[in-house]
Amino acid sequence: MNNTEQIQAHWKKNLRMTSFLLSLWFVVTFVIGFYAAELEFILLGWPFAFWMGAQGALLVFLLIVAFYAYYMNKQDKLMKPSSGGDTNDASTADGD
Repeated sequence: MNNTEQIQAHWKKNLRMTSFLLSLWFVVTFVIGFYAAELEFILLGWPFAFWMGAQGALLVFLLIVAFYAYYMNKQDKLMKPSSGGDTNDASTADGD
C-alpha cells in the first residue's frame, strides 16, 4: 500500500469514527432527553429525566471526548513514517 492509499484509509477510519461518535452525541443529547419523560422511574430519589439531563449526558460527553483522543492518538502513531524522518520538516528546508 503506497502512502496516498494509507492516508486515504486513515481519513476513512477517522470519518467513520467521527460519524459514529457524533451519532452517539445526537442520541444522548436529543433522543434520550426527548424520551426521558416517558421513562418515568425514580433513580436514587430523583426522576430519570433529571439524571440524564444533569449527570448522564455530561458523563457520556466526557467519555466520547476521551475515547476520541485515545483512538486518534493510536491511529496517528500507526501513520507515522517508519523510515526515520519527515521529509516536510521546516528545519531541513533550504532558504531563509
